[in-house]
Amino acid sequence: MDAILNFNLVDVAQIIFADIILSGDNALVIGMAAAGLSPELRKKAIFMGMALAAGLRIFFAAIATYLLAIPGIIFFGGVLLSWVCWRFYQELKQHHANQASDEQVHKEFTGTPRQQLWAAMVTIIIADVSMSIDNVVAVAAIAREDTTLLIFGLVVAIAFMAFFATMIMNVMAKYPWLSYLGLAFLIYLSAMMLYDGWPQVAELLGLSSSATAS
Repeated sequence: MDAILNFNLVDVAQIIFADIILSGDNALVIGMAAAGLSPELRKKAIFMGMALAAGLRIFFAAIATYLLAIPGIIFFGGVLLSWVCWRFYQELKQHHANQASDEQVHKEFTGTPRQQLWAAMVTIIIADVSMSIDNVVAVAAIAREDTTLLIFGLVVAIAFMAFFATMIMNVMAKYPWLSYLGLAFLIYLSAMMLYDGWPQVAELLGLSSSATAS
């Protein structure tokens, strides 16, 4: 309890905002992948996708502290998060284009019900794995060496995916500017990771002033 009370409120707010944006975006992609299925299959695909997303966040949370111990991981996490920002931007453009033309959103899968479900689940699995890593990187960007804060952020992310992802998805779909606000926040995080992580990478590469002086 004392550790929680000692959290920097700004960091906590940033983590919660990152969790909301990434959980909502994950749910958005799951919903888009399942949109062409029948109502029964759609519910099943969405449930399985949400459960998998929550499970993957638990897995990556378990190894996150080991990842943070790797020299230069903050900088390379910033590189990864920069790529996340680009992909997030592409997804937003695609989603809004699909909203303007319902043909792509509601395209029908062909084949047996099992084939239809599997086709949707392949897309969902790829999205879940990628976005779970994204979520861990974003939380780690804020928590840095604070393991307790890191665990707190990932527990919140799991809770959002398990209980609030669909609601967040609906709000983000209704108010697109929230997604772009989230994108701006992720860009800020990636820039901070690159800036703060570069000195360690420079030292590893022998490019820092201290290394040169020695």
